[in-house]
Amino acid sequence: MFIDYLVKHQTEFWLALGFIFLALEVIMGFSSGIFLFTGLGSILTGGLMFLGILPQTWLAGMASTGISSGLITLLLWSPMKKLQGNEPVAKDNSSDLIGHTFTLQSELTRNITGTTQYSGITWKVQLDPETAVDKIEAGKKVAVTSVEVGLFWVKLA
Repeated sequence: MFIDYLVKHQTEFWLALGFIFLALEVIMGFSSGIFLFTGLGSILTGGLMFLGILPQTWLAGMASTGISSGLITLLLWSPMKKLQGNEPVAKDNSSDLIGHTFTLQSELTRNITGTTQYSGITWKVQLDPETAVDKIEAGKKVAVTSVEVGLFWVKLA
Protein backbone atom coordinates (compact mmCIF):
# COMPACT_ATOMS: atom_id res chain seq x y z
CA MET A 1 0.00 0.00 0.00
CA PHE A 2 2.78 2.45 0.92
CA ILE A 3 4.80 1.40 -2.14
CA ASP A 4 1.76 2.00 -4.35
CA TYR A 5 1.43 5.48 -2.87
CA LEU A 6 5.09 6.26 -3.61
CA VAL A 7 4.79 4.98 -7.18
CA LYS A 8 1.75 7.20 -7.78
CA HIS A 9 3.33 10.26 -6.14
CA GLN A 10 6.87 10.37 -7.49
CA THR A 11 6.97 14.17 -7.61
CA GLU A 12 6.19 14.48 -3.92
CA PHE A 13 8.67 11.70 -3.06
CA TRP A 14 11.61 13.43 -4.78
CA LEU A 15 10.71 16.82 -3.30
CA ALA A 16 10.39 15.35 0.22
CA LEU A 17 13.65 13.41 -0.18
CA GLY A 18 15.40 16.61 -1.27
CA PHE A 19 14.20 18.53 1.77
CA ILE A 20 15.18 15.63 4.06
CA PHE A 21 18.71 15.72 2.61
CA LEU A 22 18.89 19.49 3.07
CA ALA A 23 17.69 19.15 6.67
CA LEU A 24 20.38 16.52 7.31
CA GLU A 25 22.99 18.88 5.88
CA VAL A 26 21.87 21.63 8.25
CA ILE A 27 21.79 19.26 11.24
CA MET A 28 25.32 18.10 10.44
CA GLY A 29 26.51 21.71 10.31
CA PHE A 30 27.15 22.00 6.58
CA SER A 31 30.10 19.65 6.93
CA SER A 32 29.24 17.26 4.13
CA GLY A 33 28.46 18.57 0.68
CA ILE A 34 26.94 15.22 -0.30
CA PHE A 35 23.62 15.89 1.43
CA LEU A 36 23.49 19.44 0.09
CA PHE A 37 24.12 18.54 -3.53
CA THR A 38 21.94 15.40 -3.46
CA GLY A 39 19.14 17.35 -1.80
CA LEU A 40 19.28 20.05 -4.46
CA GLY A 41 19.35 17.38 -7.18
CA SER A 42 16.31 15.65 -5.68
CA ILE A 43 14.39 18.91 -5.47
CA LEU A 44 15.27 19.70 -9.09
CA THR A 45 14.08 16.21 -10.11
CA GLY A 46 10.81 16.71 -8.26
CA GLY A 47 10.37 20.09 -9.96
CA LEU A 48 11.01 18.62 -13.40
CA MET A 49 8.47 15.88 -12.72
CA PHE A 50 5.95 18.45 -11.50
CA LEU A 51 6.38 20.42 -14.72
CA GLY A 52 5.91 17.26 -16.80
CA ILE A 53 9.42 17.42 -18.28
CA LEU A 54 10.41 14.10 -16.68
CA PRO A 55 8.23 10.99 -16.57
CA GLN A 56 7.23 9.89 -13.09
CA THR A 57 9.27 6.68 -13.00
CA TRP A 58 11.90 5.41 -10.60
CA LEU A 59 14.49 5.12 -13.35
CA ALA A 60 13.96 8.71 -14.51
CA GLY A 61 13.98 9.95 -10.90
CA MET A 62 17.21 8.21 -9.93
CA ALA A 63 18.98 9.13 -13.17
CA SER A 64 17.88 12.75 -12.96
CA THR A 65 18.86 13.03 -9.29
CA GLY A 66 22.31 11.59 -9.97
CA ILE A 67 22.98 13.71 -13.05
CA SER A 68 21.58 16.92 -11.59
CA SER A 69 23.48 16.40 -8.31
CA GLY A 70 26.70 16.03 -10.28
CA LEU A 71 26.01 19.14 -12.36
CA ILE A 72 25.03 21.18 -9.31
CA THR A 73 28.24 20.04 -7.60
CA LEU A 74 30.31 21.17 -10.58
CA LEU A 75 28.57 24.55 -10.66
CA LEU A 76 28.66 25.28 -6.94
CA TRP A 77 31.98 23.73 -5.85
CA SER A 78 34.21 26.76 -6.49
CA PRO A 79 31.84 29.38 -5.02
CA MET A 80 31.26 27.20 -1.94
CA LYS A 81 35.00 26.70 -1.53
CA LYS A 82 35.52 30.48 -1.58
CA LEU A 83 32.84 30.92 1.10
CA GLN A 84 34.78 28.65 3.46
CA GLY A 85 37.51 31.29 3.70
CA ASN A 86 40.47 28.92 3.84
CA GLU A 87 42.84 31.77 3.18
CA PRO A 88 45.69 32.01 5.66
CA VAL A 89 45.04 34.37 8.55
CA ALA A 90 47.21 37.47 8.45
CA LYS A 91 49.41 38.14 11.44
CA ASP A 92 47.92 40.39 14.07
CA ASN A 93 50.12 43.48 14.12
CA SER A 94 47.62 45.62 16.01
CA SER A 95 48.30 44.29 19.52
CA ASP A 96 49.87 46.47 22.19
CA LEU A 97 52.11 43.48 22.94
CA ILE A 98 54.03 44.09 19.71
CA GLY A 99 57.46 45.38 20.67
CA HIS A 100 57.36 43.85 24.17
CA THR A 101 60.88 42.64 25.00
CA PHE A 102 61.97 39.84 27.31
CA THR A 103 64.88 37.48 27.87
CA LEU A 104 64.67 33.94 26.46
CA GLN A 105 64.77 31.18 29.06
CA SER A 106 65.78 28.48 26.54
CA GLU A 107 67.26 28.20 23.05
CA LEU A 108 64.89 29.04 20.21
CA THR A 109 65.18 27.74 16.62
CA ARG A 110 62.86 27.33 13.65
CA ASN A 111 62.02 23.83 14.95
CA ILE A 112 62.19 24.40 18.71
CA THR A 113 59.44 26.36 20.45
CA GLY A 114 60.04 28.08 23.77
CA THR A 115 57.79 29.52 26.46
CA THR A 116 57.65 32.66 28.56
CA GLN A 117 55.48 33.93 31.40
CA TYR A 118 53.77 37.25 30.84
CA SER A 119 50.87 38.70 32.80
CA GLY A 120 50.15 35.36 34.48
CA ILE A 121 49.95 33.47 31.19
CA THR A 122 52.42 30.97 29.78
CA TRP A 123 52.97 31.98 26.16
CA LYS A 124 54.54 29.82 23.48
CA VAL A 125 57.44 31.59 21.79
CA GLN A 126 58.36 30.94 18.15
CA LEU A 127 60.98 32.45 15.90
CA ASP A 128 59.42 34.92 13.46
CA PRO A 129 59.64 33.38 9.95
CA GLU A 130 60.65 36.77 8.51
CA THR A 131 63.71 37.16 10.76
CA ALA A 132 67.15 36.55 9.27
CA VAL A 133 68.48 34.29 12.05
CA ASP A 134 67.72 30.58 12.45
CA LYS A 135 68.67 30.34 16.12
CA ILE A 136 68.58 32.52 19.24
CA GLU A 137 70.45 31.33 22.33
CA ALA A 138 69.00 31.31 25.84
CA GLY A 139 69.62 34.56 27.72
CA LYS A 140 69.30 36.80 24.63
CA LYS A 141 66.80 39.65 24.57
CA VAL A 142 63.96 39.25 22.02
CA ALA A 143 61.08 41.45 20.87
CA VAL A 144 57.55 40.36 20.00
CA THR A 145 56.78 40.93 16.31
CA SER A 146 53.32 39.37 16.13
CA VAL A 147 50.77 37.82 18.47
CA GLU A 148 48.38 34.89 18.06
CA VAL A 149 46.29 33.17 20.71
CA GLY A 150 48.82 32.01 23.30
CA LEU A 151 51.77 32.59 20.95
CA PHE A 152 54.46 35.26 20.62
CA TRP A 153 56.39 35.49 17.34
CA VAL A 154 59.77 37.01 18.18
CA LYS A 155 63.06 38.31 16.73
CA LEU A 156 66.29 39.53 18.29
CA ALA A 157 65.79 42.82 20.09
